[in-house]
Amino acid sequence: MIALVRAAMFIAALDVACAYAADIGYLAPPGVPAKEFPSPQRPVAQIVSPTRASEERRDSLNEAGEIARLLDLKSGMTIGDIGAGSGYHTVRLSRLVGPTGSVIAQDVTRRYLIALAMRTQRLKLINVRFALGEPHDPRLPASSLDVALLVHMYHEIAQPYAFLYNLAPALKRGARVGIVDLERPTSEHGTPIELLRCELAAVGYREIATHQLAGDGGYLAEFSPPEVGGLKSPRDIVACGDRTGAR
Repeated sequence: MIALVRAAMFIAALDVACAYAADIGYLAPPGVPAKEFPSPQRPVAQIVSPTRASEERRDSLNEAGEIARLLDLKSGMTIGDIGAGSGYHTVRLSRLVGPTGSVIAQDVTRRYLIALAMRTQRLKLINVRFALGEPHDPRLPASSLDVALLVHMYHEIAQPYAFLYNLAPALKRGARVGIVDLERPTSEHGTPIELLRCELAAVGYREIATHQLAGDGGYLAEFSPPEVGGLKSPRDIVACGDRTGAR
C-alpha cells in the first residue's frame, strides 16, 4: 500500500512538473549566433549546482539586501535574475518590486526553472516570469529590463561576448547590469575584476562602480549598457586574454 501511495505521489509530482515545463520557454526570438563572436580566451566553469550556498548563510550576510541597496532596486522595477538557479534572488526580488513590478527568472537549465516555477507557486508570487536562455543568448524581450542581475554565474557563461551582445537589446534606456562574482580565476568559479571589466568593455558596456560585499560575498560590479549605436559589431570584438594563469 505504501509503495502504491508513493508511486501515485511521484506520478502526481511528475504531472505537475510537466505542466510547468510546458509554460517555460524562450521569451524572445534568437539573437546573433555564437559563431559570429570570438570565444573567451580563458576557462569557462561548469554549471554544477542551482545555488552557491545555503540561503540561511546568504541571508546571514544580507546578500540580497546589500545588493538591492547598492543597485538602488525599487518597487515597480522589472529585474532580470540571469542564471536564476534555485531562485534565491528571484524570490526576494519578487517581494521587493511588489505588484507593480516584475521579475524575469532566466536560466539555461530548464529543470532549474521548472523547480523555481513550482517554488514561486507555493509562495504565491505572481509577478515572476520564466525565460529559458541559450549559452550565447538570454532570449529576453526587447527593452524589458530596468536591471539585469547576474549573481555568481558570469564565469559559467560559455559565450560571454555573444551573451552580453544579445543581452543589450533587453535593457531599457538607463538600465544597469549588476554582476556579482569572486576575485578568483574562472576555473575556480570566480572572475577577476580586471578580466570582467575587459570583457564588458569589449562589447561596449561602461563601468559605473564596483563594491565589495560582506563576508565571502565577493564584489558587485555595476555597468551601463552600450548607448544607442554604441554596441560594437561582433567582428570588431576582441577577446580579452586570461591574465590569471589558470589552466
